[in-house]
Formats: sequence, C-alpha cells, structure tokens
Amino acid sequence: MSKKELSRRDFLKGAAGAAGVAAIGMLAGCNGKPDPTPEAKGLYAPGTYSSQAEGMGRIVVTMTFSADAITGVELDLSNETASIGQAAAEALKTALMEKQSAEIEAVSGATITSNAVMKAAGKCIQQAKGEIPIEVITNNPGSAAQVPDGVPAWLGVEPEIADSDIKATYETEILVIGCGTGGMFTVCAAAEEGAKVIGIDRFATGVGIRDDLGGINSRYQKEWGTKIDKWDYVTMATQYAAGHINQDLVKLFCDESGAVIDWYGDRLAERGVQLWHESGDSVDEARYHHFPTGHSPRWAGSDDGSGNVLNGDKVLYDYAVGLGAEFHYNTKMIKLVKEKGRVTGCIAINGNDEYVRYVASKGVVVATGGYSLNYDMMEALQPWNLRICAGNTSEPGAFGDGIKACLWAGAKMDETHSMMMFDRAALRPDQEPGIEMMKSGGEGFFWMGSQPWLKVNADGKRFFNESGTYEGIAHADEYQKGHCHFTLFDKNWTTYAQQFKMHGCSRLYPFENGADPNIPYQVIENGMLPGLIENGFVMQADTIEELAEKLGLPAEELAATVKRYNELCAKGVDEDYGKEAFRLTPVDTAPFYGAKNASRVLCTMDGIQIDTNMNAIDTEGEPIPGLYVVGNDSGSYFANTYPNLSTGMACGRTVTFARLVGKYLAKL
Repeated sequence: MSKKELSRRDFLKGAAGAAGVAAIGMLAGCNGKPDPTPEAKGLYAPGTYSSQAEGMGRIVVTMTFSADAITGVELDLSNETASIGQAAAEALKTALMEKQSAEIEAVSGATITSNAVMKAAGKCIQQAKGEIPIEVITNNPGSAAQVPDGVPAWLGVEPEIADSDIKATYETEILVIGCGTGGMFTVCAAAEEGAKVIGIDRFATGVGIRDDLGGINSRYQKEWGTKIDKWDYVTMATQYAAGHINQDLVKLFCDESGAVIDWYGDRLAERGVQLWHESGDSVDEARYHHFPTGHSPRWAGSDDGSGNVLNGDKVLYDYAVGLGAEFHYNTKMIKLVKEKGRVTGCIAINGNDEYVRYVASKGVVVATGGYSLNYDMMEALQPWNLRICAGNTSEPGAFGDGIKACLWAGAKMDETHSMMMFDRAALRPDQEPGIEMMKSGGEGFFWMGSQPWLKVNADGKRFFNESGTYEGIAHADEYQKGHCHFTLFDKNWTTYAQQFKMHGCSRLYPFENGADPNIPYQVIENGMLPGLIENGFVMQADTIEELAEKLGLPAEELAATVKRYNELCAKGVDEDYGKEAFRLTPVDTAPFYGAKNASRVLCTMDGIQIDTNMNAIDTEGEPIPGLYVVGNDSGSYFANTYPNLSTGMACGRTVTFARLVGKYLAKL
C-alpha cells in the first residue's frame, strides 16, 4: 500500500510526522496488506488490523480476522493504570472474542479504558470490512522514533497538519489545555472576569482536583493562629532546590496563596463542604522544620446531586459552566499554533478522530500535568530517580504532551530535572525497584512507610536518620544494595504512630485542631496492613531472626542492629544518627513486622520556565507572547527534592498560579 492510499489525517498522526511513523502492529495480513485474494468473499478481508484510541493514555487494539470471524485480539494497555485499566485486559479480550463485536459491556471500574478499547476495536472491524482506510499506528509518545540529528527521541518533531484536514475551528479569548487541578482554577478565574474561555481535556471527564492544597495566610490559618514567616518559607524553598528556582515565584505564592485557598473554601461552602487546615503542633521538637500549609476538604457526607459523594472537579465544573465557560472533553492537544512569534491557539484531535483548531485572542494556558507517565522521557532526563522507585501514582494524562508542545514552540525547559516521590511502596522480597516494576504496578501500597520506624539496608544495618523528609531516605537508597531499604516495626506500632507527631499526609491521627488525617491508623490496622501481609508485601514473625529469614536479610546482623537500636531507644538518645527522642521507638514486642521498601512517583517537578505572569520563557530568556504554563508543566519552582514538610506545596503552587493567570489574561 502506498502512502497516497492512506488518509493524510491518519498518516500524520503522531509526534514524528511522516518521517517518524513506525508500525507497532501489522497493518493487515502477514505482509502488511489485506489479503488480495479475489476469491475471499466473506464478511472481512482476512488479515491483522490495528487501531488506537485514548483511554487514560493511548491504547492500541490489534485484531486478526478470517473471512467470517474475529480470530484473535491483542491489547496494548501499557499506558493505562496498572490496577484498573491493565487489570481489565483479559476481561475485555474475552468479551470481544465472545461477542465478535466492539459493542461489549464496560468492565466495572475501568469505564474509560473499556470505552477506548471498544472505540479502537470498532475501527479495526471497519478496516477489515473495507469501510475505512487502514490505520498506521504511530509510536507512543517518547518512543525512539526517527528524528533529525540533535533532536531527542523523546521529544520528536512537531507534527505537520494540513489546513484541509481541520474539520472545525473554535474561537475564544482564553484557551486552557488540560482541565485538572490547575486548568479548572484557570477556567473559573477567567470566567469570573467575564472572559470567553474554553477548557479542553483528553479525557471524557475531568480528572479531579487534588486535596492537600498548600497556602499561606488563609483565613483558616488565621482562625487557628498559624503563622508562617514569608522569608523563612522562601529560604526553605531555596535550600531544598539548592538555588535552582526563581525566588520571585515563591514570593508570589506566599503573597497570593491564602486568598486562593479562601476562594476555594467559598466554592466548597456553597456546596455544603467544609475545608480544613492542617495545624502544626504546639510543641514541635522535630529536627526538620515543618510548615503547616495544607488545606483539604471534608467530602464525607456530601452529595453531588445524584447520590454520589461530591468532588472538587464537580464543584468547579458546575461553577464555571454557570459563568459561561465551555468544556470540550475527549479532545487532545496535538500541537500549539504559533504565528509571527505569538502562540495563537492549538490543533487538537477530538473524540471522532477529527482535527480541530482553537484560536485564542488573549492567550493559551498549558496545564496537562507533567511527564511522569512518559517513561522514555523520564529515563532520558532523570534515570537516577527511576532506579529507586517501585510504583507510579501519577495523575492521568501525564505523558509530557504539554511540555513537548511548548518546546516545539520555542520554550525553555528547566535544566535540573526532578520528580516528587513518597517512600510508600512495598515490594515482595524477590521484587526489585526500577522502571519495569513501576510499569507493572505490582508493588504494595505501603502508606505507613513514611513513619520513622527503624530502617535498614540489605545487609541488615541501619544507615540513615529515619526522621526527615520522605525523599531523604529514598535518595539515600541510591547508595544501598538493590536501591531499597527495609522498614521494621512491632506490635505497638499504633501507639508509636500517635507519638511521632508526623505532618502532612503521613500523619495517622487527627491534628491538634481536629483536622482529619488523610488515612487514619485505624484504616491501616483494620484493612491495609492485613492485606499487605496476606499478599506477601509485609512479613510478620515472632522473632527478629524469623523476620530476617522472611525478608532475605542476614539474621545475625539484623538482630545486632535491632539490639543496638533498642538500647538507644531506652537511653532516649540516638547516638548513631541523631533521631529525635520522641521518634525513637523500640522494636521489642512480637509480633514483628517488616517490609522491603522503595518509593512511589507522584509527579515530575521540572517543566517550562515561566515568569511571574506564568508566561513561558524562550531559549533567549524572553516571554513567548500568548503562551502561559501552570502546574506540573511549569518549572522554575522545584529542584532536587520535594519539600514535603510544607504540605501541599506543589498543589498549592498549581492552584495559586492557575487562578492568577486566569484573572491576568481576562484583563488583557
């Protein structure tokens, strides 16, 4: 089949354009074409056909046909959530084969993936019937496509899309690309100011608003008496980033975040939902300073009007629509449009696989969520972090599309690359951290991993002060065998968890002002921990020697380490690593528990450099007219490690800057 026989729209789909197209499944038949045999007069042209669609990420369905039946189905769901979409693969394959049709029932809990599979399967059937052109499947974002010299494979080249392929044009004043935590705040702010605003998103519905929003000087903090010194905060952010930040952005957050939190609290109150503030402890003897910045809604008991628990996405969607904002879901941005040096809009592909153009007279805001689901991009930019991680709990859609589009438009990316990770992945003793484990989703959800229990390396030796930041011990794993550590605790762990006075989402009991923890220790005690034990992620034993055997650690060395640690606990002084006395708790009462422990990725933290108007910066240090970036697509704010002792710092930065840019653009 020649290129002329393919539709231009299908052929040009993908980052590398015509030069980078690579089939990842046979187009049809063993030679890449439908069987031309004229005597084949069945329902289908025998062969193998592939098609793609957008689920949580890109999915590919490959189906094999005889003249009268579907004889085989293969699903590439590697971009889907491991425990949801990927887990539905066999059920979906079975249903397609049994029904001999794309019209199957969605797998419960995996509706987005199911709908994408049905859509792609339907196109495979149409190809086999000769009703539509054979589809060329392009490489996944970030794969090793053919690119010009000097262009990273993960970046690829900007697609070329002919004007004749554009099926519709939408005009607006402000275009917001990505309707998650950042995008929704931007849409609401712009609509409040009377601007015409359209939000587009690749998914069929919004992906939600994150809880634990950081802010300074909110009314909730004022009511409790929480005071945070602005310059202490700026200094903290600068130290964690080792200076790889724009301090003006941190100052802006300090000055404006409280008002944004108050605004969100008003929207929640209108729907009967209370926003709470994470208070600090009146006596805080922790060696690492904590900033009580977190704010989260109490969703329990709320109602979205349909008998379901309300969420932030529903609250802000209803509010924005009431102000005249538009949302175009199932619409994925392909590239930005730049004319005479100004970004004027974008070209996207909608749910009908049609190219559409958006024209924005005031500005385009990119908020697609970073690149933490694009493993090729992460492996190219920060491979050291992949080696110490075992899980990925990123928000859907974080494939780097927004960052790549900005780079194609001439923007500059941070030169220091980093990701946010929490030390909460449990591995079975025979599992290893790294990219393959992350892709598999086969780790345990070890929420209590951040507690400052005794932690040892593969030699059974203590090697680090367990009381600090989540990422501290994670990065220390770079220097340990197997890039992991082992967490040990005993029967009295619930008592000790209340003694630790942890902060942010690691706290397992209420804060001093009564604010709820994200997950209370009772939930772990009655559900999570038994499940981890049953599934082989946490080992339980009556002696330390037995625990060592189950974890694969040297028994004699581990016993000596535990003995020494218990002696320090009895003294109340950590002579070895300086852990605070109130976090020195012995491991001396059976049953004993242990887990092989690594980290989970939440998001990437590097992105497109911006100024205090959230205007993207080009490679010469100048703002790019018309292009604005917020959330995990934006940079200039974090580096090296995440300051988790300022609860919700990343989400708070996202919503603060997202609201500010919406108001700013509306007034242009």
